[in-house]
Amino acid sequence: MIFETLDTFGHEQVVFCHNKDAGLKAIIAIHNTVLGPALGGLRMWPYKTEQDALNDVLRLSRGMTYKNAVAGLNIGGGKAVIIGDPSSDKSEALFRAFGKFVDSLGGRYITAEDVGIDVNDMEYVYRETEYVTGVHQVHGGSGDPSPFTAYGTLQGLMAALNKRFGDEEVGKYSYAVQGLGHVGMEFVKLLKERGAKIFVTDINKGLVDKAVTEYGAEAVGLDEIYDVNADVYSPCALGGTVNEQTLPRLKAKIICGAANNQLANNAIGDEVSKRGILYAPDYAVNAGGVMNVALELDGYNRERAMRMMRTIYHNLGRIFEIAERDAIPTYKAADRLAEERIDAIGKLKLPMGRSAPSFRGRIRGGH
Repeated sequence: MIFETLDTFGHEQVVFCHNKDAGLKAIIAIHNTVLGPALGGLRMWPYKTEQDALNDVLRLSRGMTYKNAVAGLNIGGGKAVIIGDPSSDKSEALFRAFGKFVDSLGGRYITAEDVGIDVNDMEYVYRETEYVTGVHQVHGGSGDPSPFTAYGTLQGLMAALNKRFGDEEVGKYSYAVQGLGHVGMEFVKLLKERGAKIFVTDINKGLVDKAVTEYGAEAVGLDEIYDVNADVYSPCALGGTVNEQTLPRLKAKIICGAANNQLANNAIGDEVSKRGILYAPDYAVNAGGVMNVALELDGYNRERAMRMMRTIYHNLGRIFEIAERDAIPTYKAADRLAEERIDAIGKLKLPMGRSAPSFRGRIRGGH
């Protein structure tokens, strides 16, 4: 059944990584390398079954292909997952064992931080392979990508506001922000700086209290966030929150947030469009983090990264144009933009093979 699944999703390679001594059970999925080496984060999660882990990594890696293509990056899509509890199963040996597997792929897959992983974990991976992004600034890396993801989300929001309301004045509108993790909290901060009215919710009461105290947000219950009378619904936590149960409750004119896979399924995406709600496709909006770490491949520069985030605004504009041109929902327009770029670049017959990334400007220290 695995090869049938790979046929459906179009993956090139799936690697199962096991090291009994280190307690490592991991899967690396390389979806597409037409545009360049596959780049995507490493997620650590206590999956209930190995099938759940496989399903997740296949879905996420395919999403990275589309995200990287729409972002205009010369990289393909990949992802990795480690089966384990990030609160109790981490160790130096675990991450160094994973690093060895990444290194064995010779640059076809480049890893980065994702859910359950932090820059300290990446340090251990980096000891075994240079094919890591999001390493600490002391190595010439970019560090935590969260502020860039949030800033990129703001750029996508401004494009959506302009499309829906004809202006980009963030402070004129109200926002229902679901999820106050690293990216969500940074996004709330950016909204506050522009004078916006913000409603927030999170399973962590401490984070809600912080948003209320520091950024003047109004706290609402976990389930009440869907009923808030806000102009924009901003999912910044788990995926699938726009679904059959929640969509009829939304009063927002725009859906724009940093979470992955916000729509429960394509049918919901069609229904969002029918209801006249403007959906800013998630992987186009939240591409700031991957844009940021991708710059490490040829020498990281923060000013260049901030400038690159602003291209998200224009990418959203192209998606909205395609949606109108082809009379399709915006989620389909985003896929079409990605597929058109991959197809065009895939037809280029270059005389030389592509070499592995060089990571110019990196400092490997004593590794």
